[in-house]
Amino acid sequence: MTPLRIAFVITRSDAIGGAQIHVRDLAGSLHDEGHAVRVFVGGQGPFVDALGRRGVPVEPLQHLVAPLRPLEDLRALAELRRALATFGPDLVTLHSSKAGTLGRLAARGLGVPVIYTAHGWPFVEGVPVIGRTVYWLVERLTAPLADRLVTVSEADRMLARRAGVGTEAQLVRVHNGVHDVSAALRARPGEGPAKLVVVARLDVPKDPFTLLHALASLREREWTLEWLGDGPRRAPAEQLAASLGLADRCRFVGTCDDVAERLSRSSVLVLPTDREGLPLSVLEGMRAGLPVVASAVGGIPEAVVPGRTGLLVPPADAPALAKAIASLLDDPGARTSLGAEARRRYEACFSFTHQREATLDVYRSLLPPTDIRGSDDHARRVLFL
Repeated sequence: MTPLRIAFVITRSDAIGGAQIHVRDLAGSLHDEGHAVRVFVGGQGPFVDALGRRGVPVEPLQHLVAPLRPLEDLRALAELRRALATFGPDLVTLHSSKAGTLGRLAARGLGVPVIYTAHGWPFVEGVPVIGRTVYWLVERLTAPLADRLVTVSEADRMLARRAGVGTEAQLVRVHNGVHDVSAALRARPGEGPAKLVVVARLDVPKDPFTLLHALASLREREWTLEWLGDGPRRAPAEQLAASLGLADRCRFVGTCDDVAERLSRSSVLVLPTDREGLPLSVLEGMRAGLPVVASAVGGIPEAVVPGRTGLLVPPADAPALAKAIASLLDDPGARTSLGAEARRRYEACFSFTHQREATLDVYRSLLPPTDIRGSDDHARRVLFL
């Protein structure tokens, strides 16, 4: 593909979640290949620093904020429109709900293809009814403004079809993927006392409370828990762990830069959550060769095959979660075999290379043939929001 001018724009810089990692890795990969990359993101925060460490040019936007604030949203729309006009894209792709909405409106009049990647729809079950209805209406009204609607799981693609958001031709599923790690960072899940690990921001929709109640019923077994991630649910989760008498066995680490190393020292990856697209933490656990115990929501069942790579349980079901975890605490051999199959499934389906190539196929499907073959015109430009 001819070198491109590529701008990524995403709503939040104050937290690093799946959407931010998706943008960081894709922007970094394309930057390394010689494309002119710039990331536009709302505000200043850890994500800006992470992009800087990766060597990806970044430009914060002052008015692009996550909460619904009509006046700020109008300012963000104008600010984003100016940024797009200055950059002069040939293709626009959007990430996260606020950027997805404002970006589609800002791109009107540019005469270029528009892509919106939904990292989990905001109108899914579990969101309060009023909010879910508003989100659904916004997504339905703005769907025609995008040439492609990319979902990170087949479950989300089908959810959009059932909800009347987008057409069959617009909706494309591109599974998330994560970069591989060295063999030295592969886990040995069957060795030693069981170490449970969660990699997730402590915020909605993650559910540390159900996990802690499940673990309270397993006090007699040998295990420890490490939760990697920070957020507003950390303090109440720590308080609950203390009240259940689990404070000495549950460690809330906060945000850390050595996730792969910590996974390599773990035995089981756990993800209690109410809703998801396709969480990267599950794929990171599989990459490390860990069995996964997770809530059967969103795209998680597309990665975790019950009885082969891990176990799935209903969300918010502490007894079911306790039973699943107990079965692996009691069987080191099962942890080893499930973890090995999880690693094989990661290699076959969920590597970053798989995600990157599938994403580029979407771009190619929208670019004119001259853009794909190369031409003597100005360098081709792609904009990611």
